[in-house]
Parts: sequence; C-alpha cells; structure tokens
Amino acid sequence: MSKLYISMYHYTRDLRHSRYPKIKGLDIRLFRQQIEFMKNNFNVVTMEQVIEAVVGNFELPKRALLLTFDDGYIDNYIAALPVLEEFRVQGSFFITGKTFAAHQLLDVNKIHYILACADIRELLCDVKNKMNYYRGIEFDYASTEELFHIYAVANRFDTKETIFVKRMLQTVLPEKVRTMIASDLFEKYVGVSEKQLAHELYLTEEQIQTMKRHGMFIGVHGYAHDWLGNLPKEKMQQDIDQALKVMEPFIDRNEWVMNYPYGSYNVDVIDYVKQKGAKLGVTTEAKIADLRQDYVYLLPRLDCNDYPPKSENYREM
Repeated sequence: MSKLYISMYHYTRDLRHSRYPKIKGLDIRLFRQQIEFMKNNFNVVTMEQVIEAVVGNFELPKRALLLTFDDGYIDNYIAALPVLEEFRVQGSFFITGKTFAAHQLLDVNKIHYILACADIRELLCDVKNKMNYYRGIEFDYASTEELFHIYAVANRFDTKETIFVKRMLQTVLPEKVRTMIASDLFEKYVGVSEKQLAHELYLTEEQIQTMKRHGMFIGVHGYAHDWLGNLPKEKMQQDIDQALKVMEPFIDRNEWVMNYPYGSYNVDVIDYVKQKGAKLGVTTEAKIADLRQDYVYLLPRLDCNDYPPKSENYREM
C-alpha cells in the first residue's frame, strides 16, 4: 500500500481550564477520543516505518496513519504524550529550534495569543491603524485597502479578517514593522510578558529527550519559524543550519525529517534539506499522501479537525 494519512496537531491541552481557552487547539478530552478512534480505525505507523517504506524496505499497511505535532509546545508533553503512550502509538514532534535554544517567543505564537485574547473587529482596526502609522515614516508598502483586498481571503478554519491579520504580521509587512506591531498588540491584549509566556509555552531540552526515550520521533521545524520559501537563499540556509545544530542531540543527521514552517518552501529549500540529509518533508497541503505519487519531500497532511470527533472530512479528501 502507498496511501498514508498524516494528521497534523499544534496545541493539545485542557482548553476549558486554560488561561487562554480561545486558542485554536484540540481539547485534551477530544484528543483522547480522536486517538482512540484512530487506533480502532487505522493502522498507526511510526516515522521510521514511513522512511523505510519510502526506500522500499517496508510496505505500509492498509489505512496507514502517521501522527505529527508542530512547533514544540509543552502541552504536547503534558497532555498528548500520556495519551499516545496509553494507546501505544508514536507521535512525530517537529520542534522549532529557537523555542528551547533561545527561550524567545516566536512571532507566530504572539499572533496566536493576540487572536485568542482580542475581539477580531477591534484587533483589525488596531492592525490597520498601526500599518497606516508606520507607512511612510521609515517603511514603504502598499495601501491598507489594497492589501486587505489581496490577502483578506477566508480559508477552511479562519475568517477573512483573521487571515488578513495573520498574513500582515507573519509575512507581508517588512519584518521590522511586523515585529513592532505584534509586540505592541501582544502587550495590549495578552497580559503577560513575552519572556514569561515563552518559558510557559515550549518544551525544554530535558522534555524533548524524555519524549525521544519514550519512543517518540523528533523532527526539524526550522530555527526561527520563518517562511523559508520567502527568505533569501543564504538566510534560508542559515536558518536550516542553525536548526540542525541545536537539534543535533535529538535527530539522526543522516536520516532526519523536515517540516516546513507555514508549509512554505521552494526549490532551493527542498534541494538544501536533501543535501543536508533529510529523508522526507511534510507540508500543510490538505490531502491524503501517496508515497508512489507524491514527492517524498512534499508529503501532504490533514488537520486534526478533519477527523472525528471534530468532523468526517478525512473521508472526502
């Protein structure tokens, strides 16, 4: 068999009792139900088995499914790991190097927590006002109206307003502007310091080692969680090199797996991770993977919300 379902997770936590219950994650109660469903309806495989299948040394079973977790959040250790061990299945955890090496809050997480705390209408006004304020002082970019028309496009999980805020603060605006606006909004809406949240949010090196000892697979998710496909080639290579350096204790440099932050890549990115020893790459494209048809460095994944008890979308992909 060549078909492979790959499920993608981010936050897995007790949302009802969380300080940020509106963060977009999978509540631990639903996560447990989902893993039980998957154990009963799929054949959950390990990343090592998938790598072996790619090189022809292993045949995937029918309804093979791989569990992947992005970014390196501590709630994957606290909440997800015990459930995975209970059902005796492996998770593959893709960790952004900066989270534990520098203990700095990633911009992507600043945005997540701003969105979890703010009313989107007020937040949208704030973002537009700040874009207008910084334009022309030191930075030049298109009008706010033009950018809204281009980037405010809803997707499966977010409204057009939310997508606009994400795109402006993730990649569209100049990096310095993005950082200043995100930090201003974080201070206004979130209510804790960036340093405090960074120490609360991410896995430590000891926890990563513990997960590895317990049979979990550890993969690479860049160093700074940048849109690698948008970076200049030299900066992209520096980010991957830095990620591999800090991830050295947790991975096999000759047989590691790449997970592109934001699903962003280009030919140079793929060529470089291949050159550096990666055996596979996973993206955010939403469909079922086929090892015979899909390029192994661009394997698609379905979101955890595509499976019960959240939905039956996986049947339609």
